[in-house]
Amino acid sequence: MSRTVYAEVPPRVEYSLTEIGRKFESVLASIEAWGYDYIDFLHANRLTAS
Repeated sequence: MSRTVYAEVPPRVEYSLTEIGRKFESVLASIEAWGYDYIDFLHANRLTAS
């Protein structure tokens, strides 16, 4: 991640992904897809509360 601070009032800071950070995007997308699949699994196998 890249962080740029501007000497302004009020203070302003901007963040952006670096090249190495953008390479991690596919990993996060895979985790997101797994999470949605897991939520579907939980809903399909939900136990009724007693």
